[in-house]
Amino acid sequence: MKVPILGATVSITVNANWCKAGMAKILVVDDEADCQTVLAMYLESQGYRVECANSGIEALSIFENDPPDLVISDVMMAEMDGFEFCRRLRTTRLGKLVPFIFLSGQGELESKVEGHAIGADDYLVKPFQSQEILAKVKAQLERSHRIHAEIVRLLQNSTALAVEPKVLAVVPAPAPLLLTPAEERVFWEVIQGYTNKQISDRLFISPRTVQAHLGRIFSKLQLENRTQLVRFALERGYKPPLN
Repeated sequence: MKVPILGATVSITVNANWCKAGMAKILVVDDEADCQTVLAMYLESQGYRVECANSGIEALSIFENDPPDLVISDVMMAEMDGFEFCRRLRTTRLGKLVPFIFLSGQGELESKVEGHAIGADDYLVKPFQSQEILAKVKAQLERSHRIHAEIVRLLQNSTALAVEPKVLAVVPAPAPLLLTPAEERVFWEVIQGYTNKQISDRLFISPRTVQAHLGRIFSKLQLENRTQLVRFALERGYKPPLN
């Protein structure tokens, strides 16, 4: 199916794996209903889970309740425009590293420079080709995964160096985790650096269930994000069980 968006033709071909569990969640922010709907349909046809917002204000609320893996936002919107949305998002702990792509009808150099200066990772001008935005989405998600994996590696190395004993000593076992068995399984997966998609595939549960378990884990351990969770585990000596 081909649908025109602001002069562009977006071909929507249903991916045979679109319903495969564990695909990344994307937040689409645009106050133009046609553009929002067609972009969401296209991304869903490629296997992504999509949530939509009509303004920066609504998007901030959605992000706070259920953070996505990537954000695509228009620039010109009522209530709160895309620039202000991006600026505020980057001041939050969970929003500092989330991949952010502007998709706008403003193609002037000044607008692109401002978007990147505020904190966007990419800037795509309407009309757009579906293959191009798909390539950018995949690239940003892969980059995000590499960053997270490197953070985990650095934390593991720095913690190992910090706690390396000068003499042999008996190290007490870490305190039992006050988590349910399901939450504990997700806990071990996260501290090994697996993404929500990988955890979903490995534990045979939905991405929404993974996110729900993570939220409860953060709440019980009084943590705010994955990086803090990895540091928590390493500093306290938690190691995944040998299966």
